[in-house]
Amino acid sequence: MARTSSDTALKTREADEASVRIKARLDLFKFVPFRLNRLAAEVSSALSVEYQERHGLDIPAWRVIATLGFRNDACSAQYIAQCTRTHKSTISRAVTMLLHEDLIERVENEADRREFRLQLTTKGRALYEELFPQLLRREDEILACLSAQERKQLSALLGKIEESLDLIQTSKEADAKQAY
Repeated sequence: MARTSSDTALKTREADEASVRIKARLDLFKFVPFRLNRLAAEVSSALSVEYQERHGLDIPAWRVIATLGFRNDACSAQYIAQCTRTHKSTISRAVTMLLHEDLIERVENEADRREFRLQLTTKGRALYEELFPQLLRREDEILACLSAQERKQLSALLGKIEESLDLIQTSKEADAKQAY
């Protein structure tokens, strides 16, 4: 059976598409979600030394303390889970440990007496006040490879990505929208 020019063109096109598929493999080291996840894990690990070795806190426990520390009022564990993008069961375990260590306490939600909110105890507030300057210093060390202008650009670019994903970027914004 003789090949027609359309048969040859089809085979050539199929070969070209197969070649493109082989060349178009995903390079994880250029894939932004992979890079962001890897950076976040590494930075989080670098910061955890400050609170893990000195105070025995794991990353989820620190996230609870940090979230409560920058707020002016009590909030729910659900707020913390959503704000930090940490699974609610992980936050629940951290809350249980922090309650046991007397670093946080439950307070009744005046708007809904069936619900409890969380806040730092005096001991928890003192720990937060001790840790956050150390963590800011460590953040500066990590970002020392960037100029002041590059830091501003990085912050602006991260903000644009957060906004495009409709992530709330400040506790004030969260409170105003009653998002959590």
